[in-house]
Amino acid sequence: MKEAERAIGEQPVKKRNYKPLIIILTIVINGLVVVLSGLPGVENFDAFDIHILPMMNAIFNSFTFLFLVAALVAILKKNVTVHRRFIYAAFVTTSLFLITYVAYHFLSESTPYGGAGIMAGIYYFILITHIVLAAIIVPLALTAVARAWNMENERHRKIARWTMPIWLYVSLTGVLVYLMISPYY
Repeated sequence: MKEAERAIGEQPVKKRNYKPLIIILTIVINGLVVVLSGLPGVENFDAFDIHILPMMNAIFNSFTFLFLVAALVAILKKNVTVHRRFIYAAFVTTSLFLITYVAYHFLSESTPYGGAGIMAGIYYFILITHIVLAAIIVPLALTAVARAWNMENERHRKIARWTMPIWLYVSLTGVLVYLMISPYY
């Protein structure tokens, strides 16, 4: 298996310019989230209980976190193939999260946090850092995977050192935000 990985790594790779796609996806994804945060939600929507969507968000974020931890362990053991598979799995669950997140915020107004005191302070700290870093992780994760696809291994490592901990934080705090606000749905 290692010989096959080495052979692949030695083959010349046609470098592609992913930068325009990364910029477009970053603007579309982050822009969609900003626009949805200001929408009132759909009135009288009763096709299904939309409150299941935030729970699905938390489940997808949980899987993303676990896949990222597994990817980190794999790369620390220098198992690039397993690392790559777990990263792709994390992208899948993050994409599913994004779909359910957009659906919920299109169909429903944002739920206000009902707690008070120190818990409110903790909640808003986690929420604000989660939101800011979630916006930042979009171009970071896309750039990291683009550099890997182009076999720019050193440049991939440099950005991955920042991307991995931020993505782990965002996926973990997404679950924490859900757990803290779920009593108020």
